[in-house]
Amino acid sequence: MTKISSEKIISILSNSTFFSEVSKVSLSHLSQFAQEKSYRRNEVVFHKGDTGDAMYAIVKGEVKVHDKDHIYTHLSEGDCFGEYALIDNDVRSASITATKPLELLKIEHKHFMDLMFKDQGLAQGILSLLIKRHRELDDIQERLTSSKKALELASSKMKGLIEGAMDAIIMFDSNFRIVLTNPSANALLENDDVAQRNVLFFFDDASASIIEGIVMSDDNSQINNHLPEIVKVIGSNEAETLNEGTISRYGTDEDIFYTLILRNIEERLEALDKINLLTKQTEYLTEEIKELTNDHGIVAENESMKLVLQQINLVAETDATVLITGETGTGKELVSRAIHKASNRSDKPLIRINCGAIPANLIESELFGHKKGAFTGATADRKGRFLIADKGTIFLDEIGELPLELQPKLLRVIQEGEFDPVGSSETIKVDVRIIAATHRDLLKHSQENKFREDLYYRLNVFPISVPPLKDRGLDVILIAEQMIDQFSKKFNKPVASLSDSDKSLLMSYSWPGNVRELQNLIERAIIISEKGKINWRSIIPDNSTSADLVEKVNSKILTSKELTKLERDNILKALKQTRWKISGKNGAAELLQLPPTTLASRIKALGIERPV
Repeated sequence: MTKISSEKIISILSNSTFFSEVSKVSLSHLSQFAQEKSYRRNEVVFHKGDTGDAMYAIVKGEVKVHDKDHIYTHLSEGDCFGEYALIDNDVRSASITATKPLELLKIEHKHFMDLMFKDQGLAQGILSLLIKRHRELDDIQERLTSSKKALELASSKMKGLIEGAMDAIIMFDSNFRIVLTNPSANALLENDDVAQRNVLFFFDDASASIIEGIVMSDDNSQINNHLPEIVKVIGSNEAETLNEGTISRYGTDEDIFYTLILRNIEERLEALDKINLLTKQTEYLTEEIKELTNDHGIVAENESMKLVLQQINLVAETDATVLITGETGTGKELVSRAIHKASNRSDKPLIRINCGAIPANLIESELFGHKKGAFTGATADRKGRFLIADKGTIFLDEIGELPLELQPKLLRVIQEGEFDPVGSSETIKVDVRIIAATHRDLLKHSQENKFREDLYYRLNVFPISVPPLKDRGLDVILIAEQMIDQFSKKFNKPVASLSDSDKSLLMSYSWPGNVRELQNLIERAIIISEKGKINWRSIIPDNSTSADLVEKVNSKILTSKELTKLERDNILKALKQTRWKISGKNGAAELLQLPPTTLASRIKALGIERPV
């Protein structure tokens, strides 16, 4: 170690606050007692608990101030430590260890005390420092007293804030023992004496696992954050509530505490459910408005349709179940809408569902709803049509296509007014008026075990039979004129009124597709009209050609290939007429009176492809 100059020693000592009031002359006298010491890396200068007998100044290198593995700070060149050992013999409060090769100046207690008696300047300097420190301590004491009052005031305010909070605040330790709760938490837990109880006992298993996982996890991103899921609290009196919340952590490594803030969201969830329900109803009502503005009313000059209107007026004001029968396209849905509109439920929604257009594995969920996780793909709770129709009317179109295994559940709704959503044990009560429709003979189906007989009689409380268009006489002309006016305005293409020959053509056609076929035909006619003129003869199919074809087919034994070709041509004709729409209203399946899934299978089997 190179000999250190007196000037260097004086410079190092003067930088120490302990010698800040000592003159350089006195520091020069003190420097004569400085001993030079060297230490290797990781060598201990002194241990905590050793008797203080000297002070040290770092000439070169670095040390750590520590207590075992806990490091308080690091000191480097120019820093001093252990100064108070010069005036007392108290034990060391921390250990000092070299972290790099170290060169120190050491001034022992006995040399310092000898010099204090001999050097009046040194004694005065140290005394001035101690007086200054004492005054600083007095100031600190005053500030502490003031801070204590401020702390007490802040504590009082914090207590008022916590106790007055509407949210439940629960503080617990690392062993999940509750240490503090506010009144809102006591109300939520239904217990005023929860101190030292395990906080996890007040949650269901899934929620307790969430909180325990966050506390035990090394992933700090979940701490001081919102809980990842809604948690269920179970009070001491077994009351269950759903809550959202946050969790935070504070304290030292030895004493860690957690604060859980919970907010009851039961009312908000109920409000959201109500909003969702009203939204769904609004969507359906919007569709209803759309349909009402596009339909053509029920034209009833013919006696057979006047009878239907009389039946509508008779049954509308009751809550009786209605079964509407008739060929496809006769307007059974218009009849259901008229019944609802004239009923006491007209201010509530009319919910429609086509039982033949929904796959068998989804129809139950569509009607009755399901709980999250009830089946693959059920990622959220869903309200069924019956619940959406509560206090209103539900129209079950093509009821004959309802799967047999689902019919008892529908029967239960009709009889008891209740059902269980898919995947739920909760029974839901509803007040729904049921109107069903079919083009099938349900009595015959029930006799063939294709439809439950008890369900048939429950549906057939008030039957209404809608006649086919061919049996409605001049209604064909009246409906056609109304439709022509409707589509002319829609496409902004005025056309000439029907002539007597045009009316004869309309009256002579058998209309196997009924009103729906008439609507599609007139819409197409308006689209292709030129200069307000329509060639109705090219639009309306020729009955005689159809009859000749049928007679020819009936008089000849067809081969398997001929039958296949006949079926293929017939399906192609239906697809072209419906613009390749397979399922749903005005689709080919409806025109062919086939379930959409069956038609799709036949199209694939016959190799029918839509032209590009």
